[in-house]
Amino acid sequence: MRRFLRNVGLIALAGTGLTLAVALPAGAYELKPFKDKLFRYPRLIETTDGGTFERVEYVRDRDLVRRDDVLRIQVQPHYVNKRPTRRQKTRTYTVNGQTNKYIGLGRVDGGARAIVIYVHGAGGDRFVGANDWSYGGNFNRIKNLMLRNDGVYLSPDFTDFRAQGKAEIRALVKKYSRLSPGAPVFLACTSMGGTICWSLVQDAQVRPLLGGLLFFGGFVNNGFLDSAAFRSARRPVPIYMGHGSKDTIYSSEAQARFFRAMRARRSDYPLRFTLFETGSHGTPVRMTDWRRILNWMLSVRS
Repeated sequence: MRRFLRNVGLIALAGTGLTLAVALPAGAYELKPFKDKLFRYPRLIETTDGGTFERVEYVRDRDLVRRDDVLRIQVQPHYVNKRPTRRQKTRTYTVNGQTNKYIGLGRVDGGARAIVIYVHGAGGDRFVGANDWSYGGNFNRIKNLMLRNDGVYLSPDFTDFRAQGKAEIRALVKKYSRLSPGAPVFLACTSMGGTICWSLVQDAQVRPLLGGLLFFGGFVNNGFLDSAAFRSARRPVPIYMGHGSKDTIYSSEAQARFFRAMRARRSDYPLRFTLFETGSHGTPVRMTDWRRILNWMLSVRS
């Protein structure tokens, strides 16, 4: 029994009396705890679809108003650890003659065990995914998780959400995969950034490099259901979708129907959906438990 417990990652759901066990082989790579009590889900309301769909309580007064010192701008200081900020650097990359900047930290020169690339939404830039204080300190948490677990975290600028932007993120994926061979690449895609991520998961050269896709307030992509990446991939890329039930940009109902269509067509596909009850478009970025989701994806990959 003790040997079994050493090989299992246990993730508690506060207030539910439930624990999610992620089975990992002995010696497998997993992200160690960092401020888990602050960032774990407040209360699990409901779980369906064999545990792949969950409804999580979101209370605006508790999870936004009282969590922030300055509403939507500055979280309370105990949510933030400044260690990554002192180590992050701005770098440049050039694709098709277009030069952009990105913020990187961790094992940016190689030897990383995991790579997380944040793909911002419309109107965003590299500073969004590197802001320690906004979105309840959740970006600071992923920066700390990567820095403390031999990973690398990147928050890039890119030109657009069309062909050039896709080529730029593709180039970053391939560059950092070369620097850290075998390290899974996780693309975290907010809102319109999902166009790039849905495209790259269907790229035959990029797909084998991916450890998972995380969609925050994303949109339906019915074309994926007919793609080889979904229908016949022997090693499918795990997908997480986080959505606020009151999202006025992309309908949570449409996203849930898309999730269930995926489940109906391929029940074995590694898929998770978290609906933040009463949450808005930006709620998944604030509330998603990075460590919980990434460790699940790592367990699928192992």
